[in-house]
Amino acid sequence: MKLLKTLVLSFAIVGSAPGADHPNVLFIAVDDLNASPNQFRGETAVSTPNIGRLAERGVLFSNAHCAAPACNPSRASVISGLAPSSTGVYVNSQDWRENNVMKDCVTIPHYFQANGYKTMGGGKIYHASSLSKGAYTGFMDSRPWDEYFPSKDRQMPQEVNPPNMPANTLKEFYGGRFDWAELDIEPDEMADAKVVAWASKQLSQTHDQPLFLGVGIYRPHIPWYTPKKYFDLHPADQIQLPEVRAGDLDDVPKAGKNKLKTAWHRWLVDNNKWAGAVRGYNASVSFTDDMIGRLLDALDNGPLADNTIVVLWSDHGYHLGQKQHWEKFALWEQTTRVPFIISAPCVAKAGSRSNEPVSLLDIYPTLNELCGFQPREKLDGNSLVPLLKNPAKKNGRAVVTTNGYKNHAVRSDNWRYIRYADGSEELYDQAGDPKNFTNLASNPEYDTVKEELSAWLPKSDAETHPTGNGKSKWKDTEKKKNQEARNEN
Repeated sequence: MKLLKTLVLSFAIVGSAPGADHPNVLFIAVDDLNASPNQFRGETAVSTPNIGRLAERGVLFSNAHCAAPACNPSRASVISGLAPSSTGVYVNSQDWRENNVMKDCVTIPHYFQANGYKTMGGGKIYHASSLSKGAYTGFMDSRPWDEYFPSKDRQMPQEVNPPNMPANTLKEFYGGRFDWAELDIEPDEMADAKVVAWASKQLSQTHDQPLFLGVGIYRPHIPWYTPKKYFDLHPADQIQLPEVRAGDLDDVPKAGKNKLKTAWHRWLVDNNKWAGAVRGYNASVSFTDDMIGRLLDALDNGPLADNTIVVLWSDHGYHLGQKQHWEKFALWEQTTRVPFIISAPCVAKAGSRSNEPVSLLDIYPTLNELCGFQPREKLDGNSLVPLLKNPAKKNGRAVVTTNGYKNHAVRSDNWRYIRYADGSEELYDQAGDPKNFTNLASNPEYDTVKEELSAWLPKSDAETHPTGNGKSKWKDTEKKKNQEARNEN
């Protein structure tokens, strides 16, 4: 019992006692989903009726942005409410649990647990660092979860892959994981479907405490191996490609080009595979929408339907060839902008859209206010409850996305300002140039705009910690601690 007592004491935060009227929370995290769901009016569009169902019962934030355009720093920032510039967690290889700022921080599930909630989770909530080895554990924190599926030692069930990998690309592309293929299987055989089936079961029954249920959906993360039925929704001759202009990179500073995957894009174009890759991504988006629909069906048909907040978010956007780039790890609109919807019964104005700039850092303080918790100090986001009640309200705000040490993008209602660690800059008129083709930063006419946006940059930037070498002392001890706790309980 010693370990359990230590954990309880470490996270015994004063909060409100839960009652029957305390709302449940369904917390849905999606990996690599850009603004392609048709409700978000992105550059490419995928029909997503189930995401639309959720939007009809809540507020859709059309100008929402991640705190970091990479899985680990983005997810660490959401779960802690702390920006990368506050913690020093900037890249995927850092184990946030060993970070000096974050190792003892009270994360979202910690705070719900301390406030009397039953905390249950499944799927990819935290960054998974060892997917190629099938571990799916990554930088997972098992402490705040009463139950996790498939286990507290593993975030995801084993995935189904085609017999020959890669099926459509080269082994040089992430060891062949940047790939797509139609699978001759039923959707229920997918790892995400197993996570959703488990979560649906939790939504279909009553609980003796208010429920915080975190559900991580791995698609549309690569590889885009998806049942054939979802590819059939996207005929090969009807794929819409994003716009790419000749010379688009000419006005981008060297710091902005450093991580571009132009070689990938060149190979896809030369081998007539660009449309196939977009089709693979779109098929995974359709599969994801199906999974979200299953969760909503379980909620609507169960005992928690009238008293459950639903939060849907993606950890970052995704390039599909824009600026000759693929994936994330950049500071343009295609990467920082994310789908984000909050449904809060009796609070959120159903079927509404807010166009104000908001950040995923806002999730933590928003849930605290919606659930009646004592506000937590030193969170880097703002509560969105005022916008949930009045989506037309102006907040006069800009939000920041950070891609590595001292590389930031500031997004206001009409502008995107990027400043890199070496001082180089980009400026885009989001109203007139939403795809970020023309860099205005060198035009003195916009010096005042840059000055105003610069005021939103972090006042200080935490040094990178740990070093980001991917090594973790935690991995050798966490499994043993979990077993000890189960044995002593």
